[in-house]
Amino acid sequence: MSYLLHIDSSSLGEASVSRKVAQSFRAAWRGPVVHHDLAASPVPHITAAGVSARVTDPAQHTPEQAEAAKFQDDLIEEFLGARAYLFTVPLYNLSMPSVFKAWLDQIMIAGRTFAVANGAPTAGRPAVVISARGGGYGPGSPNEGRDYLVPTLETILGWDHMLGLDVTTLTPELTMAPDVPAMAELVPLHEKSLTAAHEHAGRLAEAIAGRAA
Repeated sequence: MSYLLHIDSSSLGEASVSRKVAQSFRAAWRGPVVHHDLAASPVPHITAAGVSARVTDPAQHTPEQAEAAKFQDDLIEEFLGARAYLFTVPLYNLSMPSVFKAWLDQIMIAGRTFAVANGAPTAGRPAVVISARGGGYGPGSPNEGRDYLVPTLETILGWDHMLGLDVTTLTPELTMAPDVPAMAELVPLHEKSLTAAHEHAGRLAEAIAGRAA
């Protein structure tokens, strides 16, 4: 059975804007979903045993390597089994939450998920990244050019030398405007950005579900 793999990484729980927009996607999605909340159940960071197990004959694995390899294998099998992907990855300190980076490090194995001779096994599969941010990072904003998350994710997830996914990114912005007095004049821009993200998420879910059926 193929499914949507939904990975959440925001620490804010129900208050997370990224998660709320993801729910608009999920509400329009038709089909099975495998969901992981990395904030509630973090994936451990990669260890020396996990790295060395990748280049060691399984027959020679130490108990620590065998355990680490089994953990990675389970995550990779789940990743490869999906027909579409939904990633909620808010902008934290100009980059990604560490729990999402930990998950990526566990599944990124050369020759298995990327750097494969005939192309990544997930090449061309649709993926949606929802990345809310407290400020504005678009063209003309004071923070333009300082978003180091979206370019990194679109490279790792979408570059054909890596995972090769067909990535669409939604970035609801100015999420701090309703709570920070100094940003009060930006609330209308935030509301416009948020509404657009919710609507786009729903349309994407319908389009991807039809495409991936």
